[in-house]
Amino acid sequence: MPITDLSELVDELLSGTRPLPIIPAGVPVLRQPALPYEGQLAADQLDRLLAAMREAMHSAPGVGLAAPQIGVPLRLAVIEDPAEVTAEVREARGRVPQPYRVLVNPVYEAVGDGRAAFFEGCLSIPGWQAVVSRPDRIRLRGQDVSGRELDEEFTGWPARIVQHETDHLDGVLYLDLAETRSLSSAQAVSDYWSQPTPAAAARSLDFPLRTTADDNSGNDNGNDNRGATAP
Repeated sequence: MPITDLSELVDELLSGTRPLPIIPAGVPVLRQPALPYEGQLAADQLDRLLAAMREAMHSAPGVGLAAPQIGVPLRLAVIEDPAEVTAEVREARGRVPQPYRVLVNPVYEAVGDGRAAFFEGCLSIPGWQAVVSRPDRIRLRGQDVSGRELDEEFTGWPARIVQHETDHLDGVLYLDLAETRSLSSAQAVSDYWSQPTPAAAARSLDFPLRTTADDNSGNDNGNDNRGATAP
């Protein structure tokens, strides 16, 4: 997409309804690899876009949002998680607070063979959740909003958020990686599967909990960014 078209697209979005509407699954932009961000937007335009993405993320509410989810095919994402959960959930899921961050051109790879399997949802697939096995430790590389190079490790739930949002930038939805027998409505998750781990759901719905790279080999679709996946 030409730079002028991207700039016009962003201006049109920012002049419209707020919070920005989130694109639902089935719209092509969610299934196409996003373009690397290479300064296609003016600095003030980028700042306004990221602020609008953060507003949409909070409004949904969610803990991450990728630019394709608001119709912008650029490798940009925002994450933020207050992690307002019980101590039991925090311990089981490794869910700790994450401050607001902007990820520019992120890629990730698994660190080690450990994996964690938990219910996961997506703002572009409202009303549904499914269990996804993901690396429990990853190395993230990319840039921040100022262009500073990022190279750091994430574990637990923050690693899951980073994977989920980065996958969006490659046209991958969490359902592509999920245990399909675990697919549950949000109401069913609330009624039956609100435990800190999905062990009870795995027994009742008859799906495996994959906790090693070997266990999960069938879920690898060849995307190098996954190393082998707001919320």
